[in-house]
Amino acid sequence: MSEAVVGNKLASCRVPHFSRAFCARSGDSGSSILGIHTRNTPEVTDSAGPLGYAQSMPWGLKRYYGTGSLHFITCSCYRRQPLLGTADRRDLLLSVLEQMRQRYRFAVVGYVVMPEHVHLLISEPQIGTPSTVMQAIKLGFARRVLVPLSIEIPTSRAKGAREMGHPAESHRIWERRFYDFNLWSQRKESEKLHYMHLNPVERGLVARPEDWEWSSFLHYATGCEGRVEIESEWVARQRERAEGKLCPAVKLPHSSQRTA
Repeated sequence: MSEAVVGNKLASCRVPHFSRAFCARSGDSGSSILGIHTRNTPEVTDSAGPLGYAQSMPWGLKRYYGTGSLHFITCSCYRRQPLLGTADRRDLLLSVLEQMRQRYRFAVVGYVVMPEHVHLLISEPQIGTPSTVMQAIKLGFARRVLVPLSIEIPTSRAKGAREMGHPAESHRIWERRFYDFNLWSQRKESEKLHYMHLNPVERGLVARPEDWEWSSFLHYATGCEGRVEIESEWVARQRERAEGKLCPAVKLPHSSQRTA
């Protein structure tokens, strides 16, 4: 099968919306987990509308926490520099994200790491707030990146740089603020997932969303496990099988083993 055919199959692949997985974990198809309810919604790998991206973080942002809604978060590198421009750094950021997911107990519904910013779609954490989570992610990543540089920076300059553990202004990784958009409907949730998954294509980084390793697209399209656990129906089914709630997949015998 040609690459073009495979790409078309992945791009048109439709998988159930993640929120059904939350309900599956409780065993009640009508209940809510972390305040997320089951509703009929477009599939998360359907075609998406036009994309756009705010070039700067707006001032006067209001944070709405404790609502049970999902949060679409955008965090930019300092002065929009491509500080996530290498595969190693993007891998490191995803490792930190997974570590904080486990520590603060929140669900990651989707993500994409771009060279100069990152988009996350997450639930509210069971420990702390989304602001707590973002501070931990930014600090954890910055420390790992900047520790080798810290010995080269004079102590007097290091004392004046308090943001996110940055040793000096010239070695900052992140902008101080991040953009947080509350999602009140599953239509918006699907829209933001489409936006994230197509972002690398729109930017000309890859030809197809499945070619960008640092997003949640492949998990939704194929169910494969990535660096970060995604809260989806694929994962819910795996948990149910592990708990004995679903029958294990039947493995048919090879033709050579069949008897007449």
